[in-house]
Amino acid sequence: MGGMGADTTPQALVRVYEAEKDQWQPMTSMPTPRYGATPFAFDLEMKSWTRYPCIPSRRAFSCCATNERSFFSLGGLQQPGPHNFYSRPHFVSTMEEYDLDQGIWIKPTRTSRMREKRADFVAGCLGGRVIAAGGLGNEPSPLGTVESYNPVKRRWEYVAPMPTARCSSALLQTPSMMYVIGGVSQGPSNAVEALCLPETV
Repeated sequence: MGGMGADTTPQALVRVYEAEKDQWQPMTSMPTPRYGATPFAFDLEMKSWTRYPCIPSRRAFSCCATNERSFFSLGGLQQPGPHNFYSRPHFVSTMEEYDLDQGIWIKPTRTSRMREKRADFVAGCLGGRVIAAGGLGNEPSPLGTVESYNPVKRRWEYVAPMPTARCSSALLQTPSMMYVIGGVSQGPSNAVEALCLPETV
């Protein structure tokens, strides 16, 4: 969905892959071109878009994850306000949670912030926890750290780091495993590594 075109402009295109035909099929375009974030939901049966409340803070290169109760928007790069026009964007540890039942964004607390500021990372849900892995931060090279958010304790905790520190990776999930695939680590990486959390929330 969306993304950046060859001319670096945001795109509104949507395509779905049909495995039986081994083909990509065009779908209804998003209401607005974008890359980096999408506050819309696409109904596959109705083939229509529904707009949801916008993410409270504007961030690029953030990452999102969802469980059965909530949608999480994590980290990213934030541009300073208009009074700091010449300041550079900075990494943030923001976590914003959208309650799917109430249809509202929950006000974040101090303990809901990730332990590390990061952008261009991967995120998912595993064993009832939100996981954030790798990415870029205030270091000269990609991050290898991995942290998990415990929704019962409402705090982030470090888990085992990735063997290969990297950013710009792809993510695949099974019910018990989270695979981090490829990315950039001092150049393009072909690493495939999996995280399994033995305990569940």
